[in-house]
Amino acid sequence: GKRMIECVDAALLHVPLLNKVYSATKQVNEALTSGNKTAFKTVVLVEFPRAGSYSIGFLTSDQHDEVQRKTNEKVVAVFVPTTPNPTAGFLIIVPEDKVIKLEMSVAEGIKYVVSLGAITPEFAPSGGPRKS
Repeated sequence: GKRMIECVDAALLHVPLLNKVYSATKQVNEALTSGNKTAFKTVVLVEFPRAGSYSIGFLTSDQHDEVQRKTNEKVVAVFVPTTPNPTAGFLIIVPEDKVIKLEMSVAEGIKYVVSLGAITPEFAPSGGPRKS
């Protein structure tokens, strides 16, 4: 149980690049997990900081009454983390149709960001079985 998790935690923290990724992933998860549900729902691609360049982001919510009304668009909130410290980042409000949803899990998305894109999740198109 808990003891086992602590041992794995300790072991992972001794591998140089992995420990950075792992402890950051843990920090982000703890920072953004309220109770048992994570603040993030989906990993997305958004054109940020400018059109034509994409950033990995996390969909945080999609109900913004005032913003919705004043932009006259269906908008969503996306958190774009900074590398290599993903607890900092930008909250951007973008039209829903400008957001590309990815199939990677939130944990995979965080690892991807923290590792500067070096750790990429495996992708099997068409929803086929994924090796883990």
